[in-house]
Amino acid sequence: MKVLLLTGLGALLFAYYWDDSFDPASLQGARVLLTGASAGVGEELAYHYARLGSHLVLTAHAEALLQKVVGNCRKLGAPKVFYIAADMASPEAPEHVVQFALDKLGGLDYLVLNHIGGAPAGMRARSAQATHWLMQVNFLSYVQLTSLALPSLTDSKGSLVVVSTLLGHVPTSFSTPYSAAKFALDGFFGSLRRELDVQDVNVAITMCVLGLRDRASTAEGVRGVARAKASPGPKAALAVIRGGATRATCVFYPWRFHLLCLLRGWLPHPRAWFIRQDLNISAAVAA
Repeated sequence: MKVLLLTGLGALLFAYYWDDSFDPASLQGARVLLTGASAGVGEELAYHYARLGSHLVLTAHAEALLQKVVGNCRKLGAPKVFYIAADMASPEAPEHVVQFALDKLGGLDYLVLNHIGGAPAGMRARSAQATHWLMQVNFLSYVQLTSLALPSLTDSKGSLVVVSTLLGHVPTSFSTPYSAAKFALDGFFGSLRRELDVQDVNVAITMCVLGLRDRASTAEGVRGVARAKASPGPKAALAVIRGGATRATCVFYPWRFHLLCLLRGWLPHPRAWFIRQDLNISAAVAA
């Protein structure tokens, strides 16, 4: 019976993801503000948008890496591409970034929130200082950017694309503040979607649940603690772009993450044995 149930769920999920109305031409000339664009999935998002002919404003903390990405985007055919280096740990940064994008592009069709602040996995990541910093970068800056860009997105009937992780849906060990920030994102944007719908505001919100980011800083943060593998950047980025362009409510990459989120509702208290399969407990405690 369980096998039949899981098989049926798999078939339904396959049919759901196979139904794809993505039209690449819809992104030609689209005005996109992309955060976290210097590496990993963010870098690959920038390259995909460039190939599709979108106008881009890219931002990240590392200016040298941003300049490299901008140069590659121009080679790939982006009609317009600008960048602004910004540290989202600063509460003033979101306003500067959004104003820069509006000045350069004249408005926005897509706000793609992808930046991430990581913390070492382990016991020391639970400190109040680490939690405060993570909440500013991984949650509060998302709220600020959204609030500032929403009037322009309302005018263009645009889209908000929020890149998150499975830890915003399924809590795990030794990621307490990081998981808290990701759960906050899910709650905020889920509620905002309902508010916009009630107010007849035609702005889509797409939540993207990805695996471990395919970037060196993220892999280093969980090295020796988590056994999970990083999601391939180009494929994950394309899944995000498809979801945003088709105004999907949620995107899961890999797709099996959707099943894991459903299973959490049925098995809300996983046994410690299952948790230990994905963690090196001794390394986490030593951290």
